[in-house]
Amino acid sequence: MRIATWNVNGLRAAIRKGYGEHIDRVGADVLLLQEVRALPEQLPMQWQNPPGWNVLWHPAQKKGYAGTAVWARDEMKEEERGAGEDDPEGRVVVARVGPVRVVSVYLPSGSSGEERQAEKDRWLGLFGQWSEKLLKSRVPTILGGDFNIAHEARDLFYAKSNEKSSGFLPHERAWMGELLDMGWSDVIREKYGAVDGPYSWWSNRGQARVLDRGWRIDYLLMNKAARKRMADCFIDRQSGLEVSDHAMVVADLDI
Repeated sequence: MRIATWNVNGLRAAIRKGYGEHIDRVGADVLLLQEVRALPEQLPMQWQNPPGWNVLWHPAQKKGYAGTAVWARDEMKEEERGAGEDDPEGRVVVARVGPVRVVSVYLPSGSSGEERQAEKDRWLGLFGQWSEKLLKSRVPTILGGDFNIAHEARDLFYAKSNEKSSGFLPHERAWMGELLDMGWSDVIREKYGAVDGPYSWWSNRGQARVLDRGWRIDYLLMNKAARKRMADCFIDRQSGLEVSDHAMVVADLDI
């Protein structure tokens, strides 16, 4: 089973830029989408109920903002929305696809000011505690999405100059470390080891994408039951160059 997470930076725009061609090329069986920024009825007709896919939409109440979704080739069952409370921004949706549980996650960004950073910090506390029950589950469980945090200096190109930037603040990095210490496996870092990158998001400024000067803020985190079944994982840079400012993060499970 191939599982991919992708912040599409607006699904309507992504569709125009070649979203369909890239999901076909990568060949995912399950897609965890973030920043959908659309209601299903706002999409072109063929994408409202895309052939060959079952889709679980969790849009934000505010139009054109945030939102998550799960797309699956096989039948799936919705398990939960939100992280234990109402979720008007559409940030977390949980589904069961066959023997696997998947969670599409879009944690807030705090880059626009103190108010949004405070909301991000509230979410970190909420999400960390909520995820413990999934971590302990015997069901293979994958948290996939845009966490808006680069964990270590190797996870962003300009680490020193971003030490006071949201997404790389000391308490955010510590929170990410605590999540991993709980037992979640960051499978991309485990595969690539002590190297700079690979990155999953690039600024549209300058030539950041072309020069691969980015951040790794998109993750596939697995509990013990899922980690045992993982065969491979990678970041699909091509999707980040052509469709979104984020790349797909992909993992193959022996299911």
